[in-house]
Amino acid sequence: MRSGLGSVIGLALVVGCGAGLGAIAFRWLIQSFTRLLSGHADYSAAGHAAHPGVPWLGPWFVVLAPVVGGLLYGPLVQRFAREARGHGVPEVMYAVAHRGGRIAPQVAVVKALASALCMGSGGSVGREGPIVQIGSALGSTVGGVLRVPEDRRRLLVACGAAGGIAATFNAPLAGVFFAMELILRDFAVESFGAVVLSSVTASVIGRAVLGDEAFLALPAFHVGHCAQYVLFALLGIVAGAVGVAFTRVLYLIEDACDWAWRGPEWLRPAVGGLLLGGLLLVLPQMYGVGYPVLENAIDGEYTVGLLLLLLVGKIVATSLTIGIGGSGGVFAPSLFLGAMAGTAFGATAHQLLPGTAGAVGAYGLVGMGAAFAGAARAPITAVIVLFELTGQYSIILPMMLAIVLATLTSRLLSHDTIYTLKLRRRGIDLDTARLESPLAGATVREVMEELPAALSGTLPLKEAADLLARSGHGSLPVTGRDGGYAGVVTARAVAEALTEPDPALDARATPRLVADLAEHPPAVTTGTPLSGALHTLVTADGTGLPVLDAEHRGEPVGWLTHQTVLNALHAPTPPPRPTPEAVQRRSP
Repeated sequence: MRSGLGSVIGLALVVGCGAGLGAIAFRWLIQSFTRLLSGHADYSAAGHAAHPGVPWLGPWFVVLAPVVGGLLYGPLVQRFAREARGHGVPEVMYAVAHRGGRIAPQVAVVKALASALCMGSGGSVGREGPIVQIGSALGSTVGGVLRVPEDRRRLLVACGAAGGIAATFNAPLAGVFFAMELILRDFAVESFGAVVLSSVTASVIGRAVLGDEAFLALPAFHVGHCAQYVLFALLGIVAGAVGVAFTRVLYLIEDACDWAWRGPEWLRPAVGGLLLGGLLLVLPQMYGVGYPVLENAIDGEYTVGLLLLLLVGKIVATSLTIGIGGSGGVFAPSLFLGAMAGTAFGATAHQLLPGTAGAVGAYGLVGMGAAFAGAARAPITAVIVLFELTGQYSIILPMMLAIVLATLTSRLLSHDTIYTLKLRRRGIDLDTARLESPLAGATVREVMEELPAALSGTLPLKEAADLLARSGHGSLPVTGRDGGYAGVVTARAVAEALTEPDPALDARATPRLVADLAEHPPAVTTGTPLSGALHTLVTADGTGLPVLDAEHRGEPVGWLTHQTVLNALHAPTPPPRPTPEAVQRRSP
């Protein structure tokens, strides 16, 4: 199963099956949590209705729903998979470009639960980001279990992403081009064939359970006057600018939330949920994904003023959901924004040029694809996605015109897309060739430093604080009673335990030994590529990570810090590989 064309076909089919089943389970989770926490199949279409289970609260229950959801998924994400926070696609793009397609297996489960809870409790996000990350994690896990080469593992990640999109949206072509254009960023023949197989397999499974109808039920539109192409071209420019504005506001609000929040990260979604709940109380149309609202807008049921209000409300609601630590995608919100902007544009054009503008809904439909193209800058995917989601081929020409102009407008206004900007803010540029890095191909073994002296798990916290202060490290390894590796303790955890004990606990229950505060950070081994280890180092607590032996993962043999990486960057020659004797001396 590790080499040959037959193995590619077999693995693509396996990943496609897993992604299809995962998409079905994810859709079921969203529906279940939405009914549980809102009392409706889709509260965005219910107005200011009360929850049937708590009718005495009236519409005010929407203030509490995001808080309850945040209390459930906040600790889940913080404890088991922090990369499940946010919209997910940038993490997959980074894993493919810089980590050899490595994604932790638990991400699939955590992302599914967290995103379903977030959307079910009112989070104004979409299903695309989560299902991409879920399918990609499945593909990466299959590759990891079979120990396939890195290039094959990256391909399986793309297969999982394509399968997830295909099954959850009943859009096999959209899944293929999304994976090729945004995840792999390559259209090689072998990759294309494998991704198609995975997408088709997942789509067949999804259709068997979820049905074979177009995702959005919209009336048929057509272009009746050549002058309409000029209007569609103008709409492309407007929608492209809307996509860029959405990107900017999203990260501006995320920065504001980062600046304002000073508490523990696991509590952030619940506290921020109060703000989101207040917004939902004013605009219940922002609850969840909001596809019924989108369909109503294109059907012409809203005035221009309400359309613009919903446009601004969606930008704020989605940005706030992501900013407070929510989990969900930005694909569906971008479609929502395009529908509102396009329909408002069409209604205005119809008032000014009643005999020329044509059907208002056609502008909303075209605006959906153009806004997504403006935000993600993926024109091929935008055209295919809109065609498959709506089943509308009659306006493919104006759609292509608007999407191309939206993409060009986005490129003129911004260097980054809604996906790549998140990575650039971390100092990661996907457009930079990997081989240009002075540490390209380096492993952790080549840059790690000597393992610092470990703390005994039976050591009192006051003594541990003194040793941490003198060590020069923000964290140190901990040994258990048997002398084996028992985790890592950070100076911050020790300081908090000594200075801010929980008032609900008596003095005897407060942790007084190092072992009580020891944690196991994400595993980094001697054979881990340095590019992948850097991401783990940045997101981990403390200032360093233990490096575990590649053959005996239970024992640390070195220490990785930001300083050691910087030293390696400025070293005239690569650091010498430690000898077996040196590795043995580093063991605690």
